[in-house]
Amino acid sequence: MPPFLLPGPVAVARALWDGQAGLARDALITLGETVAGFAIGATLGVVLALGIALLAPLRRALMPVLTISQTVPVFAFAPLLTLWLGYGVAPKIAVVALIVFFPVAQTFLDGLSRTPKVFRELADSMGATPIEALRIVRIPAALPDLASGLRIAATYAPVGAVIGEWVGGARGLGAAMIQASGRMKTDQMFAALVLIVLIAVAFRGVVSLMAARLDRYAGG
Repeated sequence: MPPFLLPGPVAVARALWDGQAGLARDALITLGETVAGFAIGATLGVVLALGIALLAPLRRALMPVLTISQTVPVFAFAPLLTLWLGYGVAPKIAVVALIVFFPVAQTFLDGLSRTPKVFRELADSMGATPIEALRIVRIPAALPDLASGLRIAATYAPVGAVIGEWVGGARGLGAAMIQASGRMKTDQMFAALVLIVLIAVAFRGVVSLMAARLDRYAGG
């Protein structure tokens, strides 16, 4: 195949070296969007799961909305978020937060809902309030599920940042790919893609280490 369609490894390595300053800057931007969106989405997912698990009226009101919302691809919101929030980092962070929010909220809620009955009965027999039972019994039992949700979300979080940059953005690795595509610089596109893969693998590795700590805490 011609190099402008599929450049060889040497051409991609040369593009990485020649554009290292710009690519490093774009990589930091994409990484920052990923980390910020992941932190916001995971926090909101945990808070919502706790609220639904503790308050039955909230569960009845929000569960149908949460279920229906998961049928809509989050990427479909990217153009709208760009329209509403502008072309800065805000819509990219919002896309990542939405991608992270649903798996974290759903898995953690499933874990809170599956607390062994004997544990809940023991907490009731000792006179624990619903909040105390949630804190002492249900949350520790649900930590492995939360860890699984975090691992899943970490896999898709960098993708959300790149999609947001594709839709509207002048900075970041996604924007660098779009700009290189317009100039038919396929080697530069692959160079940005290599960095995206490295960021995704490294970010999931870090989150997996954090999730492993949750697993150990639940088991200990």
